[in-house]
Amino acid sequence: MSASFQIIQSSDLEDILEFEHRIMEKNIPDESERMFQSWHSRGRRESLSHYLPMGWSFIARDKDNKILGYFLGQPLLFFDGFTQSLWVEHIQYTDSSILDQLCEIAYKLSREKHFQKVYFPKGIKPAYSESWKPEVNSAWTAKVSR
Repeated sequence: MSASFQIIQSSDLEDILEFEHRIMEKNIPDESERMFQSWHSRGRRESLSHYLPMGWSFIARDKDNKILGYFLGQPLLFFDGFTQSLWVEHIQYTDSSILDQLCEIAYKLSREKHFQKVYFPKGIKPAYSESWKPEVNSAWTAKVSR
């Protein structure tokens, strides 16, 4: 699947909220349950408003400008024995190839900025390509190797 990737801008906020809403409608048919789940969603307005201005979050769009996925990230300093790490708070995607590409961007961004570790959300297991193979410490982390 062909996608273009860029840093999320404030102007992407409403599109992301709509994207999250469509996914929630697909996965949770009951409207009441969707409303309860939306209060705890990592892709809610308050969360996006926190992460977007930082400039560490990326979005994937197709040729028609439709969202295919995104991740919310921020740097962590002096955490878990590492000087600098990238915390990926949330990843939302339409298919596994987009997930893999978003994870690759997080990893490459961390390498470029000389971070030592990337923390992925629990349950996210990126399929690393041959060109970059971080040392996977757990379902949560990938140590950045040079």
